[in-house]
Amino acid sequence: MSTIHKKCWPEWFEKFCSGERTFELRLADFNIKTGDTLVLEEYNPEMKQYTGRKAEFKCKKVEHSAQNPLQFYKVDNVKKNGFWIIELEKGEK
Repeated sequence: MSTIHKKCWPEWFEKFCSGERTFELRLADFNIKTGDTLVLEEYNPEMKQYTGRKAEFKCKKVEHSAQNPLQFYKVDNVKKNGFWIIELEKGEK
């Protein structure tokens, strides 16, 4: 199993940590599979720096999708990579 580190904006970081949000949609430009650990690192886009807060999640289920792009991604990247749909479960730590 692998551990993957990814940036997470503060408003989403809070929702993941509280358990309010359990699914994540990410551009599939990295490798991930069910059973891997995803470490979300809170990143403040206004200050352009990490806050130092991290949260670890187990990937309960990972599926690949090549649906239409959302506003966050460049169309060329979506066409090339598709998306990961990741179901998360709060890890022990």
